[in-house]
This record gives sequence, C-alpha cells and structure tokens, in this order.
Amino acid sequence: MLLLDHVGAKSGKQRTSPLLYIRDGDDLVVVASKGGYPKNPAWYYNIVANPDTRVQVGSEKLDVHARVADTAERERFWPQLDRVWPGYAEYRARSKGREIPLVVLEPR
Repeated sequence: MLLLDHVGAKSGKQRTSPLLYIRDGDDLVVVASKGGYPKNPAWYYNIVANPDTRVQVGSEKLDVHARVADTAERERFWPQLDRVWPGYAEYRARSKGREIPLVVLEPR
C-alpha cells in the first residue's frame, strides 16, 4: 500500500489516497479502478491536472511525476497487478468497456 498525495483539480485542496501498487524498476504503478464503476476515481483527474506530486511507501516519501501507462505497458502490468489483487479482473468486467487507467509514478 502507498499513500498518494494529490491536489484537487477544481478545489485546489490537498488530498491523500491509499492505493495498492506494483514496482517497475524505480517506478510505481497504481490502478485507477474505482471498483470498476463507470467513472474514474477523483484522484485520477487530480493527478492528470497536477502530475508532479508525492507518495509515501512505508516511511519513505518520494517526489514523483504521474503519467498514464501506454498500451504496451498496460499489457505488461495487468498480469502483475492481477497477482497483487485478483479482484481487478472483476473490476474490468464490471467497468463495461471503460478502460481502467494504469498510472505510472516516476521518481523526479
């Protein structure tokens, strides 16, 4: 579990969201699933609007830049993410065609 800090795209308020993640080298990858519901979670829109942010993994705090994973990365990450949380497969089915974004958090 990591803690993702993000600034509200509309409100400008500081927020924190706990998220499951995987590592890809120095990068961290998180899933904007919102349980498979039709819309992306608010934190996703916040980091798209303000991609330079901070995460906390354990006691370590890291400055990161967020970006949406490309098609090749998505294909590589989903099997790993499914091992971390098998419920992601159900979320993808529940989403009814919404492509659930995967977000790469790159150290900066």
